[in-house]
Amino acid sequence: MNLVLDFGNTKIKAAVFSDSNEVIELFTWDNYSNNNINEIKSKYLIDSVLLCSVVEVSEEIETYLKNNFSYYLRLTSQTPLPIKNNYSTPKTLGLDRLAAAVGANMLKPNSPLFIIDMGTAITYDFVNDKNEFVGGNIAPGVNMRLRAMNNFTNKLPLLEARKEEKLLGNDTASAMMAGVLRGIEFEIEGYISEIMKKNPNLSVFLTGGDVFFFEKRLKSSIFVVSNLLLMGLNEILRYNRCISED
Repeated sequence: MNLVLDFGNTKIKAAVFSDSNEVIELFTWDNYSNNNINEIKSKYLIDSVLLCSVVEVSEEIETYLKNNFSYYLRLTSQTPLPIKNNYSTPKTLGLDRLAAAVGANMLKPNSPLFIIDMGTAITYDFVNDKNEFVGGNIAPGVNMRLRAMNNFTNKLPLLEARKEEKLLGNDTASAMMAGVLRGIEFEIEGYISEIMKKNPNLSVFLTGGDVFFFEKRLKSSIFVVSNLLLMGLNEILRYNRCISED
């Protein structure tokens, strides 16, 4: 079995995958502890582990992972991938963006793909039908937009994100929420419309923590895959394990 670890900006996620590439169990923690991994090891026979992190990771954590599994891989900009990375500055490309792109490509290879990850920031990434990561954009996420309105004005309140069905608000709170959610909704639809002009057979994948705000509101046909990033990490782990065994 494989274990993949995703150290994000706000949460740490982990997933155990079977040899047939199926998710066996998911885990989410606010903070990392080796005890968490020990508990997983007590339940599953883990052979290989991959670590992906957008934050600093201590040498102690890496040493523990190296010493407790037969195969350990730290995802970096130099790690071999099952897709080609055409980003002009690969060292600055978020590894989470790359992993989600690999996950989408695994599900629909040889097809143009548009991957939207609804996290702290919203990332929009495109993979062409030659299985090449072309690039994408980064935009503020739901909570980032709400905080910005509060930080850069004197009177707008700081709101907790919530669903808002109105097109136009009739008070300050609903106007702010509708402005953020409808703005992102129209943003997404605009991107999809433009990219589909040159890629009519485009497949759109939606993932990330804020997916539930938008999955039923978008008019475009999309694939909602909540564990897309983790699936991509597992595919990268499988790919590199095969290389090491050749």
